[in-house]
Amino acid sequence: MAAFARACALDDVPDGTARAVVIDGTEVAIVRSGDEVFAIRDECSHAAIPLSEGDVEGAEIECWLHGSRFDLRTGKAINLPATEPVPVFPCTADGADILVDVSNPTTDYS
Repeated sequence: MAAFARACALDDVPDGTARAVVIDGTEVAIVRSGDEVFAIRDECSHAAIPLSEGDVEGAEIECWLHGSRFDLRTGKAINLPATEPVPVFPCTADGADILVDVSNPTTDYS
């Protein structure tokens, strides 16, 4: 059963940016790209750097330190040096709020 919790206000995440939040002890980067919102673990799998400090382009986020890119829909590492995926979480905009279910991370990284 989904356990969605409020992450932040939709207006707190301008288009093309990410915001760090903590939900039930889990560090999450909330990302907004156009009309879409995403939730991904806020840690690069290569160097433990907050992804929320990286650049957003479409449905991808780039770690600022070494340039690893991750697919925001699947968490899959798109380029080196990262080779391991990053968990993504179900996320939705509900009125003025962004809701995330950190109890149900994606395990299908295809």
